[in-house]
Amino acid sequence: MQMPAFAACEGARIVSVASGSAANAEAAAAEFGAEHWAADWSETAAHPGVDIVCITTPPNLHREMVLFALEHGKHVLAEKPMAMNVAESEEMTAAADAAGVLALIDHELRFQPGRQMAWRMLRDGAIGRVRHAKYNFRAPHRGDPDVEWNWWSDAEQGGGALGAIASHAIDSLHWFLGTEISSVFCQLQTHVKRRPFKGAMKDVTADDAATMIVRFAGGELTDDTTGLVSVSMVEQPEYLNRIEFFGTEGAIRVDHRGELFVAKNGEKAWTQIGVDLGELLPGADTGFSRGFMAFAPKIVDAIQKGGRAIEHAATFADGVRVQKVLDAARRSDSEGRAVTP
Repeated sequence: MQMPAFAACEGARIVSVASGSAANAEAAAAEFGAEHWAADWSETAAHPGVDIVCITTPPNLHREMVLFALEHGKHVLAEKPMAMNVAESEEMTAAADAAGVLALIDHELRFQPGRQMAWRMLRDGAIGRVRHAKYNFRAPHRGDPDVEWNWWSDAEQGGGALGAIASHAIDSLHWFLGTEISSVFCQLQTHVKRRPFKGAMKDVTADDAATMIVRFAGGELTDDTTGLVSVSMVEQPEYLNRIEFFGTEGAIRVDHRGELFVAKNGEKAWTQIGVDLGELLPGADTGFSRGFMAFAPKIVDAIQKGGRAIEHAATFADGVRVQKVLDAARRSDSEGRAVTP
């Protein structure tokens, strides 16, 4: 998603591609006209023609790669979850602050036009103060026990639904409400416990479902506000990525492509609000590419102008805030109690 989106931006080009597979790196470089490819990621991160390094690896590799890129004066766009734990994320943030570069977390859903409009509507008082928020994500494909074991199945590599998907939910709630989660009660589950791997079966150590009951700190839109996050990679039948806010004067809902709905108090059904859903890359329309197609040009523009921040973009500091909730969620699951991040 990132390479075609950046390739479509005026004034940007793909300079170098790295992959653990040399063949994959070479093929991707050929597809996007990159002058350099490597099986060693450090060659790309240190390449003199590279301005921004996009890190799309499993989370256990993020810290090392981010610190290396920063040491070489590169801007960084890191995938979520930011790191394996709070200590790593804080170290990465301190290094980025010292480097004085553009350092971002790829929470591209913030840039969907529908989510941008909903963010403004909340601040314009469209539903009053927010009493409760719900985030529901489901995808059925990892419910298939024949899906092979990979890093997604491995807690030591940072795999699992909590980090990969709930991180988006946590960031979305922080961003929309302008406040932070103040407590979390979490239950993690691994429904498919073994997967095929190299002709045998291997234990799955990462979760494929996460449920969180949360409370939010008081803020501009919140006052004793509660929330529910349900994330599953094994639920049928169709893909769903929906966020809802229930306020003193009505409710707002945003679906996966950025479709926007509102219901005022006393109304019996949702009313859809017309919104441009943005550009779409080829492939399944999960809504993520629509967000990144809006995000990528802003990154390019900021780098060209020497900017160190982008309005609405998730910073490394935002990544730390999300990581604190993820760490607290894991503690909550293991201890069976609500935890303060």
